[in-house]
This record gives sequence, C-alpha cells and structure tokens, in this order.
Amino acid sequence: MTNLFPQQKIDRLKDLIDTSAKIVIVTHVNPDGDAIGSSIAWHDFLREQGIESTIIVPNHFPDFLKWIGGSDRILIYSHSREKCERILKSADLLFCLDFNNLPRLDALGAFLETLSLKKVLIDHHIRADEQNFTLSFSKVPMSSTCEIVYNIIVQITGNRHVSPPLAEALYTGIMTDTGAFFHSSTSELFRIVADLMECGIDRTKIHSAVYNSFSENRMKLMGYCLHNKMEVLRDYNAAYICLTRSELDSFQFEPGDTEGFVNIPLSIKGIILSVFFVESKDGYIKISFRSIGDFSVDNMARKYFNGGGHKNASGGKSFTSLDDTVAFFKHILPEFKEIMNYEL
Repeated sequence: MTNLFPQQKIDRLKDLIDTSAKIVIVTHVNPDGDAIGSSIAWHDFLREQGIESTIIVPNHFPDFLKWIGGSDRILIYSHSREKCERILKSADLLFCLDFNNLPRLDALGAFLETLSLKKVLIDHHIRADEQNFTLSFSKVPMSSTCEIVYNIIVQITGNRHVSPPLAEALYTGIMTDTGAFFHSSTSELFRIVADLMECGIDRTKIHSAVYNSFSENRMKLMGYCLHNKMEVLRDYNAAYICLTRSELDSFQFEPGDTEGFVNIPLSIKGIILSVFFVESKDGYIKISFRSIGDFSVDNMARKYFNGGGHKNASGGKSFTSLDDTVAFFKHILPEFKEIMNYEL
C-alpha cells in the first residue's frame, strides 16, 4: 500500500496532536456506521498512543451500532448540551470526521462556529470546505472515512495491523458505507479488509449485529413503506418513498429504523434513482438520494435541496411541507434528461 498522504502532512498532524492538551472528535447529524466507526477508531488509536479524547455527536445514533466497543462513552449534544459545550470550550484541537462543513452538524455546528480552535478534517465527501480547517485529509475516491482513518494510522505507525476493537470499528464503517461492499469497493479496499480480518475481527458477528438486529416495528414499517408509500415513476426510471411524522410515530420510530430504506427501490428492474422523504421532528423534510450508474444525485441535492454528498449517495433538506417537497421533486425531474435516457 502506497502512502495516501504526503509525509509532511502526516508530520503536521502528529505535531498538532502532540501539542494539544484537550482533543474532541465530532461527526455529522444522524450518525451512521461510518461516522460512529471512524470516530471510535480514531479515539481508540489516540488512546493507544497515550492521548485522551472525547467523542461528541449531534444527536442519537442507531441501536444497531451500540454494540461497538466504546460507543457507550459517546456524548450526545442534543441530550447533554451544557456538558458538551463546556468540554468544547476547553478544547484546543477538534477532529471533524465524515463531514466537510460545520452546517452538517446543525445546532452543534452553529456552536462550533463561535469557537476559535484548530480543526482537522478527515472525510471523503465532495466539495470539502477545506479553507475552514487547519489541516485537511479529504479523499473523495475513498469508500469511507474509515478507509481514510486506516490509511492515516498505517502511515503514522508503519504497521498494517491494528488492535481487534479498532479493527471492528473500522470494518463496520467500511461495510456500511459500501452497502456491504456493493459499491465503492476497490481492490485496495479489499486488501484493507484482509488486513482487518487478520487483526482478529469476526465478520459474521459484525454483519449480524448491524443487519440482523432490527426491531419488529422496524420491519413492519418497512413493509408499510413498500406496500403503501412507494411510488414508481416509470417515465423517469425513478421511485420515491415519503413518510410523515405521524406515520413514523405509529410504528414507534427509533433512530436508525429507516436506515437503508432508500436503497430498496433500486432493486426494481429499470430503477436508477430512488429518493426517500421523511418529516423531521426539527421542522424540515429530510431527503435521502441514491442512484445507479452515471446519474449524479449530488448535483440534484446541491442544486435544489440544500444538500450534497456523493455521486450515487447524497442527502438534502427541504423547508416546505412534505407534499410541496414531493411535488417540487416531480417538477424538476424533466430537467435531468439522463434519467430518462439511461439504458441499463
């Protein structure tokens, strides 16, 4: 494996770590497997180097990620705001993992913008706001932030093997962000996976913990979405699902219950675009975009829905009603001719 980053940048990172007394790690709203996995892995690596840090996330993360060692020590900003802000005010180095601009942290991001502290970016999303970071490790082609974290650790230590708990966290992030290795999986990524397996991880245990631990309510909600809420737009090779807050509440919704729902319509023959709309309790419509092939949902999300991400996986927000948001989505579809002209 060749070095992913210039040695000068790695040396600068080590210097920042060595000269910082209090380090905090933050990640994005609605943390997923890559966000939690990379944050815990980086925290564990720092601890193995004799350096303590604190992980703070904007809001609660799914139960199916709480088996990861160290997840019980993560602080939830929306739950312990005063404590988190006290810790952040005393910090002198902030690691920003799996996002590339502070607005992706909502209220936590707004608070961070009031602070003057060194910030290091570790991320794989496009259009990073790098000028607002002291140091940036941004690599869009990478499958996940966990893949980047692994490469940084190897460059720092010169050793491709890490501790089993750290390897579990990294594998979880890589597995979930690639859709169980369905996309963004290069030959180099599989070499990394082989390294992690040699570190002693139990792949069967991890897959089962993430994909086979859903609640009965979650499964019923999925069935409801597919039978009652999925709409297929054959003229555009597209499909969408929308859920109101009351519908979520009727299934005793918990964070993570809709994880992966946006991907399901892509298994329909001919569908290359899938969109999932859901009413957030914070007063906006949360939108997830997924696509197959050359169609960029990042362009759609950035241009019309206050979002962005990757070419085939992006997110966005709408501040109108759910009905108006869906109507607007249908209105703009003709602009994206590549959807209609795409041949599978």
